[in-house]
Amino acid sequence: ETHGITFRIQISVKELLDTDVLLKLLFHLPVNYPSTLPDISVSSDQLTRAQCMDVKDKLLEQAKKHLSEPMIHDLILWIQQHLKYVIKQSAAVYSEKTTLSKGTSAEDGIWMLLLHLDHMRAKAKYVKTVEKWASDLRLTGRLMFMGKIILILLQGDRSNIKEYLILQKTSKVDVDSSGKKCKEKMSSVLCETKVQSQHKRFQTFEVKEYSTLDELQKEFETAGLTTLFSEFVPPLLK
Repeated sequence: ETHGITFRIQISVKELLDTDVLLKLLFHLPVNYPSTLPDISVSSDQLTRAQCMDVKDKLLEQAKKHLSEPMIHDLILWIQQHLKYVIKQSAAVYSEKTTLSKGTSAEDGIWMLLLHLDHMRAKAKYVKTVEKWASDLRLTGRLMFMGKIILILLQGDRSNIKEYLILQKTSKVDVDSSGKKCKEKMSSVLCETKVQSQHKRFQTFEVKEYSTLDELQKEFETAGLTTLFSEFVPPLLK
């Protein structure tokens, strides 16, 4: 009732570069859909990350034309018919889009996300997955371990941070007590905000372990995030 509905659809699109392309589409329908646009995530083993982002952008463009009316079926039909064209244009458009996105970033600014995870049972696999998502979405920051505390601090384009959150909530990233793959059900968003001038920009995404709370605090202080630390981290120790 408060989060809406999330579902995945897989479609195979034929006759694209003489091969079938399996598109994995994830739609999150907010509570007030279709008056509000759905969040869309696109992935495919046959396409590059840039091409998937282009497909997503084109689907959102189409979605705006159907605002206030059910649209998912129309969007799927549209991409089945137009995927070949979208991919053909992708290479030419990508350099232009990169230039435009720089202008957009200057206007919208860089955003920051602080996530708390309750635990990681399959730690090695989980860490590798988080690193891949951060790389694919061009996000920088830290995956931080201190005792039982696990934090993910991300910086980047706001739309990419939103897509990271969708992946975090809907992908099978860990295993349950019986060893079966499971989704992350125990994560919480501590803070999502625009990066301010006093905040240091992370240049890379790193996985780090800290022996003491002081070490963890220094990481935040170095990045100009003292207030963020004092507001959200100490309460996790209680």
